Formats: sequence, structure tokens, C-alpha cells
Amino acid sequence: IQTPRSYQGFGSRYRQNSFTYDVKRDVYNEETFHQEHRRKSASSGNVDINITTFSHHVHCRCSWHKFRRCMLTVFPFLEWMCLYRFKDWLLGDLLAGINVGLVQIPQGLTFSLLARQLVPPLNVSYSAFCSSVIYVIFGSCHQMSIGSFFLVSALAINVLRMYPFNSGRLILGTFIKDDFSDISFFAKYNRSLSVVASTTFLTGIIQLSMGLFGFGFIVTYLPEAAISAYLAATALHIMLSQLTCIFGIMISFHSGPISFFYNIINYCLDLPKANSTSILLFLTSVVAMRINKCIRISFNQYPIEFPMEIFLILGFTAIANKINMATENSKMLIDMMPYSFLFPETPDFSILTEVLLEAFSLALVSASLLVFLGKKIASFHNYEVNSNQDLIAIGLCNVASSFFRSYVFTGAIIRTIIQDKCGGRQQFASLVSAGVMLLLMLKVGRFFYQLPNAVLAGIILSNVLPYLETMYNLPTLWKQNQCDCIIWVVTFTSAIALGLDVGLLVAVAFTFFIITVQSHRTKILLLGQIPNTNIYRSIHDYREVTNIPGVKIFQCCNAITFVNVYYLKRKLLEEVEMVMVPLSEEEMYRLFNNEEGSQRGKMCQCFCNCDEVEPPPRFIYTERYESKWDRNSSSINLIRCSRLESVDTSQSTSDDQAPYVMSSTSQRNNNYEEVEKAWPSGDPSRSISTLPEVSESQLRERTLLPYSSMSLLPPPPLPPQIHTIILDFSMVHLVDAHASVVLRQMCNAFQNINLLVLIAGCHSSVVRTFEKNDFFDSGISKAQLFLTLHDAVLFALSRKLPDSSELSVDESETVIQETYSETEKQKLRTIDGDKTKEDSRKPGHEGPYLPRITLGS
Repeated sequence: IQTPRSYQGFGSRYRQNSFTYDVKRDVYNEETFHQEHRRKSASSGNVDINITTFSHHVHCRCSWHKFRRCMLTVFPFLEWMCLYRFKDWLLGDLLAGINVGLVQIPQGLTFSLLARQLVPPLNVSYSAFCSSVIYVIFGSCHQMSIGSFFLVSALAINVLRMYPFNSGRLILGTFIKDDFSDISFFAKYNRSLSVVASTTFLTGIIQLSMGLFGFGFIVTYLPEAAISAYLAATALHIMLSQLTCIFGIMISFHSGPISFFYNIINYCLDLPKANSTSILLFLTSVVAMRINKCIRISFNQYPIEFPMEIFLILGFTAIANKINMATENSKMLIDMMPYSFLFPETPDFSILTEVLLEAFSLALVSASLLVFLGKKIASFHNYEVNSNQDLIAIGLCNVASSFFRSYVFTGAIIRTIIQDKCGGRQQFASLVSAGVMLLLMLKVGRFFYQLPNAVLAGIILSNVLPYLETMYNLPTLWKQNQCDCIIWVVTFTSAIALGLDVGLLVAVAFTFFIITVQSHRTKILLLGQIPNTNIYRSIHDYREVTNIPGVKIFQCCNAITFVNVYYLKRKLLEEVEMVMVPLSEEEMYRLFNNEEGSQRGKMCQCFCNCDEVEPPPRFIYTERYESKWDRNSSSINLIRCSRLESVDTSQSTSDDQAPYVMSSTSQRNNNYEEVEKAWPSGDPSRSISTLPEVSESQLRERTLLPYSSMSLLPPPPLPPQIHTIILDFSMVHLVDAHASVVLRQMCNAFQNINLLVLIAGCHSSVVRTFEKNDFFDSGISKAQLFLTLHDAVLFALSRKLPDSSELSVDESETVIQETYSETEKQKLRTIDGDKTKEDSRKPGHEGPYLPRITLGS
């Protein structure tokens, strides 16, 4: 390698002074390379390892590094506690924790109003505190705030309808305090709370099992577009739910598919009953939150948003306790509850089978919201979340909250956004918020009962609006990636129309479908050579690319499976201008007759018992290819290949030409036997030197049929004679069993018409797959697998064909490795090198570039 002195950096102006290299080596295929370079194996005895003591085994399997990594994975809080920067993060975490704790109090009080289930407020507070502490210990997202989410609990309305304690009037929004005057309501009320606790417990068990069995990998296959669309649909559901607080009206709440549109219609019908004071308070809080966007606080170069939520909640709560604002608040609903706190108890396990379906949908939606939100927040701060660990954490949170008869918990979107924008850096902010919330609820909880719900709705809508801004990026997303844009639209539409549970399943299924189609839809490129280089690029991308006469190079850009292998086959036939045609009756009879004869011959042979049993015989070829202009439609699948016969587009082959076709078919069969003998597996050099010579007259007879005397059109020019097809597998990482069978049949079929198929750049895993699938036989061997594309091209150009593009004798001898002795090869190298230089100085000298790769000593 030679490095120029003037080279100082990268860029186009240094192109003339770039690095250069000159390589001299043999042309390797898989067999010759493995003969000179032995492959490593796991069971190789070359490595001297002497492990005899039990302590060494224990040390290798139970090292301190593995134990430390395991503990940090199970308990992520140990990592951020040891690396916590008090001077930089403490103020932001304290401010975010206080802000989130104050928002969590009124949001938890209005939760019963939205979820239509009367859960004692202190039970909600205790379960939220325990869940926050559990997630701090086991969770992996630094800014996540755990809490109840009414859209998740609204999925359990079908369960509550099975055990209504007030004839379902709470769900319809017509429940009043006097309903508890009936003593029978208390037993039904306790029964409904027990159903909620059992559903939450089963949801936590399902999520815990999902995390332990590693179902978090599903998130890896969901693109950013699907996550953004699902969060945008969730934000729109949140905005719809806040209309109850904005207008101060209660509607008959619907859940399930198309419930979003039913609820919009119900809100529109009840708009005449809207409370003007609630609307005014909502607009006031929205304006205050918008002004807050212009206020920025920087602490130690960390931006912190001004905590406007604290001033809005404390200010309007103080005013509402002094002045009757005549708006909807939490006090009316809290006063209806017969209990302020219920002691923890074990859930009712007898009804777990009855709520299994609802618990499963709750587990999917709550876990998806948590993981999606955590992944979105983590992308803002450049760190990764452990999806399986988060599933375990949220499962433990729901199991703990079920003992307090509380709802299903998940990632609280609003509070997570507030915690992030207020400067929260670690889960210490969640500890502060949980402590502030529980302390205020125990001491001054009734003080917050008077807070107008419209103020809280304004805070929620202002913080959730950024998730809807992704709609504005759809035109840009369409230009960047159309598949991602389609995934976004399908996910958003399904989550809105079908609900968060069914919409999630539809989004995941559609995303997997798109990923499967993309992974199996291979792209086949036709490559050419950059002149005077060993670089090969697509002929459609660069003007300087030239085709190598007689050689077709195809690059496969993806895995080859049963899905796309027939597309590869069709593409190859199109490029070489051939199609599959049905066998004639005589050819079919001859094929099966020869096969049966060979079977009988083998049956009559005598052999020793110690000999290896021969594998069952294969059809060497079962396809026949002809020019695509002479294709005849047929439903027969058993076909054989032959050279393209005619390119006459003016008329079809006449009846008097049929004998000629049959005669050339028999001639091709004889040629196939010669090729099979000339290409033994394992020795490419012998196949090069013994290939049958084809004269110019024979070539013309094979490629052109006699035209009719009545034809006025001149015969079209002969197509270029293709003698080699090279498949570049450098980008192929997988070839399944069925694709291996089809590839082997293609190689045998092309070999029947003297078209040699070479495979270049095969990964070792693909070669091992070929070996396992019994890919190699007399038609395709490892001698046809080359290490690089350039090696395959050199080998293809060394074949002796009657074409102007063939290599000279000296260049052919350079590629052949095992014909001459070392002294003879050295003499040939010296003579041939001088002759090549003289030919290159001639003004009319043209032809493919031969790189400087010669034989090694």
C-alpha cells in the first residue's frame, strides 16, 4: 500500500492522491482456498486448553463481571444511584417531582369520574405510591411516571357490566348519591371492587409472564412510525375524554370498536347543556400553558420549563375553596363514596377465568403504552430501555395495586411529559412525586376536592398536544419512506376506529406483514465493470459501467427464500432472453425411459455390503429454455432447457421447421453429455481445458432458424453469445432449503445449454446451508463457488469460446492453476506479461480490463 505525502484528508479534491494497492494472488474458489487455508472449528484440537479444576469452571461461569451485570439488569436503580450527579440533577428532579405530585392528586380524584368506578381515593393514592416505588427499583426508563390511565381501565367496563352495583347507572352517567340509601348496594359495590381487584391481579400476572418469557422483543420489530402513530391515537383518545371536564357534562360512555365516534356524537348532542364557566376556566388554563412555553429556566446548562402546573393547581384550588365557581369538581363524586379507605385484601381468585379475556386485553394495552412511551422518551435523551424489564416492573406494580382494589396501572402519559419537561433526569423525581402525593392526600387531601375539573383538563390537553404534531410530518415521512407512512396511517386509523386493544393487534399484524414483505422482496441488480478496475456496479447507476461480453453478473441484495427464489429465476431468464417451454411427447418418453433404464441397471449390479449406499438418483435437469419470442403456452410443468432458437418476431415457427427443432434438440442432448464429462466436481482447471469447441457455423445453426422465403423483413442480428452467469451472493445471508433445490435445478438446467453458473462471495453460513441441503452434485460443485466477484469474472473470461471477447492464451494460462509446474508457470508469466503490454499499447486495442492478479509461487 502506497500513501501519498500530499494526502491530508478526505474529499473529492484528494481523489488523484488517494491510496492505491497492488495484489498478486491466485484465483480462488471454495475448494482451492480451503485446501490452502484450513478453517477453524469449535472441536479443533489445535488449541491447547487444559481445564481440570472445578474452581476454574465456576470462575468462568460465575464471574464477578457477570454477577454485576445480572444485578444491574434486574435492579436498574443501582446504576443511576451510583452515578447520580447531585449538583446537576437534584434541582430538576425536585422541581419535577413536586410538579408531578401536585398534578397526580386531582387527576387521581377525577379518575373515578372518567372510569365510571367508585374507588376510594386513599386506596388509589396508596396503590400509586407502591407502584411508583416498585418501578423505581425495577424500571429502566428514567423519566417514566407510573399511574392509572382511564383509557386502560375503560376497557374493563364490560366486566363491570357483568357485576353492576347500581344497575349500570354510573356507566350511563345518571348515578346519584341517594342510590346508596339502598343497603343492597353495599354488597354489590364491594363485589364490583373485588372484580376490579381480580382483573388487575390477573393483568399483572400476564405482564409478569410476558416479561419473564421475553416477549418484549416484539417492540424491536415495531418501527418508530408505528409507535408515534399509536401514541398520537392515544393522545386523541385523551382529548376526547377531557370533554367531560371541559363542558361539565356526563354522557353515556361507550367502549369497544367505533366507540370513539359514538362518544363524539353523544358529546355533540349534549353540547346545549355545557357549563360556560367550565369552558372559560379551560381556556384560561390553556392560555397560561401556552404562555409558559415562552418561559425557560436554565440550571447548570440544563433547560427546565417553568412549572406553571403548580401555580394553576394551587391558585385555582385556593380560589375555589373561597368562592363557589358553579363548576364540576371532584367533591361531588367523592362524597358519593361510602368509604374513604379500604384495607388491603387478597383478590378473589374464583372469578379469574371469567375476566381472562378482558385481563389479556388490558395487559397488552397497558404494557404497550408503557413500552412505547418509554422508548419515545428514551430516544429524546439518547439511552435505551429494557422492554422485558419494564414488563416485569409493570406486572409487579399491577399485582401490588390489586391488593388495594385499584385499577390497572401503566405509564401515565401526562405526568411523564410533565416530569420530562420540568427537568427530571432520573427516577429520583418519581420518588419525590410519590412522597408528595401521599403526604398531601393524607394531610390536606380534602383541600384539592374543590379544584375545577376544567383547569385540570386544560393542563392535560396542553401537555398532550405535542404528540399530535406528528401528523404534520406525514408529507415528509411519505417522501422519506412510503412503507413507514402507510404503517403510521394504518396504526393511527385502527387505534382510533377499533380501540386501543384491537387497534394494537391490527397495527402489530400489519407491521409484521410489511416487514415480512420487505425482507423477502429481493432486488436483483445487473452489474457491469468500471473500466480498468476490479469494481463492479449496477449498469443503471453509472455511465462508465461496461458489460463484460459473454458474462452476465447478477447481484442478489437480500436473503433467498421460497418466497423470492422464483422471482430470481424469472429475472435470470428475462436477462438471458429465455423462457421455459414444455417438453414434446418424444422428449418426455425418452427422459422417463432413460431414468427407468438407469434404475434397472443399478438394481442388477452387485455390490459389497461394506460399500456406501448411493443416494437416490436425481433428474440432472427438468427444464428446457428457449427464446422468449418462441414461447408457447402450456400447462405442463415438466420442462427441459435448450439454447434460444429464434428471435423472429414477425411470424411463428412454421410446421416445416418442426423437424429441425427436434434434430437440434437431440444434438443439444449430446452436447450436454460432453459438458457433464468436461466439468467434474472439484477440479475447475480440467473443465476449462476440456470444454467442447464450438465452431462458428454450429453456433449460427443453433441460434438462427431458417426464415420463410415469403418474409420481407431481414433477420435480426444475433444476440451476444452468453457463456457464463455469475451470481453475486455477497449480500445474501440466508438461503433456505427450498431455494437451494430451485437454485440447483437452475444450475443444472443452464449447464445443459453450456451456460456455466458461478456463485461469488458466498458467506460461510450459506455454504454450510448448501452442504446440509445436499446442494452440490455433478451439475454444481464447490469449484463453482468463488471467494470474490472478481475471481469469478477472471475464471469466466478464461473459458475457451469462439468469441471476440475471449482472453488470449497467455491470459487464460494465468488463471489455470494446476496445469503446469511452478517453473513453467514462471516462464509463462514473464512471456505473457510482455505480450499483454504490447497489445495494450495498440490504438485499436479494446476488451475487458484484466486486473493485476497473478499466480503465487
